[in-house]
Amino acid sequence: MPRDHAAALDEIARRAMVKYGLEPDWPPEARAELTRLSATTPPSGRDLRNLPWSSIDNDESRDLDQLEVCIDGSVPRLLIAIADVDALVRRGTALDAHARTNTTSVYTPARVFPMLPPELSTDRTSLNQDADRNAIVVEMSIGADGVVSGSDVYQARVRNRAKLTYETVASWLDGGPAPAVLATAPDLAAQVKLQDRLATLLRDRRHDQGALDFDRTELKPIVTDGAVTDLRTVESNRARDLIESFMVAANGVTAGFLSARGYASIRRVVRSPERWPRIVDLAAQHDGSLPESPDARALEAFLAQQRATRPEEFADLSLSVIKLLGRGEYVAEMASGAADGHFALAVTNYTHSTAPNRRFPDLVTQRLLKAAVAGNPAPYPIGELTTLAAHCTKQEDAANKVERLVRKAAAALWMSGRIGDEFDAIVTGASSKGTWVRLRNPPVEGRVERGQQGLDVGDRVRVRLLSTDPEQGFIDFARV
Repeated sequence: MPRDHAAALDEIARRAMVKYGLEPDWPPEARAELTRLSATTPPSGRDLRNLPWSSIDNDESRDLDQLEVCIDGSVPRLLIAIADVDALVRRGTALDAHARTNTTSVYTPARVFPMLPPELSTDRTSLNQDADRNAIVVEMSIGADGVVSGSDVYQARVRNRAKLTYETVASWLDGGPAPAVLATAPDLAAQVKLQDRLATLLRDRRHDQGALDFDRTELKPIVTDGAVTDLRTVESNRARDLIESFMVAANGVTAGFLSARGYASIRRVVRSPERWPRIVDLAAQHDGSLPESPDARALEAFLAQQRATRPEEFADLSLSVIKLLGRGEYVAEMASGAADGHFALAVTNYTHSTAPNRRFPDLVTQRLLKAAVAGNPAPYPIGELTTLAAHCTKQEDAANKVERLVRKAAAALWMSGRIGDEFDAIVTGASSKGTWVRLRNPPVEGRVERGQQGLDVGDRVRVRLLSTDPEQGFIDFARV
């Protein structure tokens, strides 16, 4: 393996993209089309640029898909502005064809493979600070009980007054220093406090309905000066929870808006857990009790109790339950159809709509919303939506495989000097294809090549590192 980890990871990422049916580069016709786009986008919809809009995202994010603002009152209103990507990426164009092929941006430690060219996704279709942009606005009235009592969807012109980050906002909300832009703008600071209050109402309502509250710690390899220098964990925080609550609410409203107007749509569903009996067994091992049939409220009550009484074990338990729930998928639904719902979010009307710069299903939904707002025919018939839903699920799985492979390649590089070391781990996968574990520290995943017999998801085990193969993304362990 070359000493230049960044170059090696980049090559691994590009090969993986091709292997799993994704295009790492934009075709020449898409690039040519980009140069022909008009330099200006005519304003559309209501003028809401005077409102104190802001965005909250990752430090490194440049593709800003949504802004938020709240309007206080006897019944507060929440407005989510979603970038009008369709204004520049029209259906049937070469840019649209590439987005339709990949269906998602792919994020790896080596590089990002954006669904749309950066000239669009990080500039002209991004809701950048101090820039006037067209948007689709989802407006909701939020009751004191966290119920959305009224809603609307319309087009508008918006302006981002503050690009905020999860970590700085979360620290401030928890009593730390204010981000610089909030320290000098009292109206924006009050605005974010109001957002936090409304997000709490929405989150509490969802939890009352059985939404599952997991530990969402993620591994982030750090590449510095061309080498993998660290494996950091990214954890959920108050600001991330705020945005999640807003996006869940907005996606629910968009699904209802389309259904009420007779438009079919692509829904995001997580069906009832694939391995509920194993979840019941895990609960019993943790002195808990769950019913024989899947029950989101009962599972959330168990998870909340475990978080409170065994916080040091909660991350491992969360990971086990997530693996046992099974993956989400996209499905096409007629306006009158009975959606399967999203088990983990405790919602039955849910469509992806809030990230059209980086997810194709969201761009499809945006086009449906614009048609519904204008009263025009649906741009996608149900048959095409069905094909698209299956394709988007397939490509999302492919993107996940690429991201996972490159993360494991980076971890393999970092772990290569620890051959023979022993670690505490938890089983994250067990099937005829193999048995996988995640170490407790560092949170690296790998395959158990020896002694895996009898292990199942959620089991704790002691393992020894046998070998690493960065090129293949292999990290192999033996049960001690």
